[in-house]
Amino acid sequence: MTTYELLLIGGGAGVGKTSVAWEVSAALRARGTAHCFIEGDYMDQIHPAPADDPDRSAITERNTAALWANYAALGQRRLLYSNTMSVLDEPLIRRAMGGDAVRSTRVLLTAEEATVRARLAGREIGSQLDAHLASSLRKARHLDERAPAGTVRIPTDGRTVQDIALDVLRAAAW
Repeated sequence: MTTYELLLIGGGAGVGKTSVAWEVSAALRARGTAHCFIEGDYMDQIHPAPADDPDRSAITERNTAALWANYAALGQRRLLYSNTMSVLDEPLIRRAMGGDAVRSTRVLLTAEEATVRARLAGREIGSQLDAHLASSLRKARHLDERAPAGTVRIPTDGRTVQDIALDVLRAAAW
């Protein structure tokens, strides 16, 4: 039985999940380490939500399973998955990868409110800055309280994306 490896990167908006995940992928490419990367934000983009799937978790699982099946068919064993709640959604992602033969690492990126505010202000140029900030802070608290034991917390304040990515890779032992 093939054992797969899963690296989950989670955290509130503005902590740097996507930037760090892309940097982790770049570092892995530079090392010649086979892997694939799924940006989880795109796995549930359907409106309206299906009547029997109001939180869109079933469509997320189906879409992730479809992508993973294609990657696994090409011989991939490592999946890098980034999404706000990914560290809480580990069971869903593991099922999408086929279940029990998955070794997981959960990384929760963190940042102080001032850092999150500055980062979001730099990218939210429309009317949604206050809503995104409030949502990010609420989700960060929720993640901090509910992240399973063994979740690695990595602060991102005042650090380069490259340094954070190296910490993530060390946490995963990739």
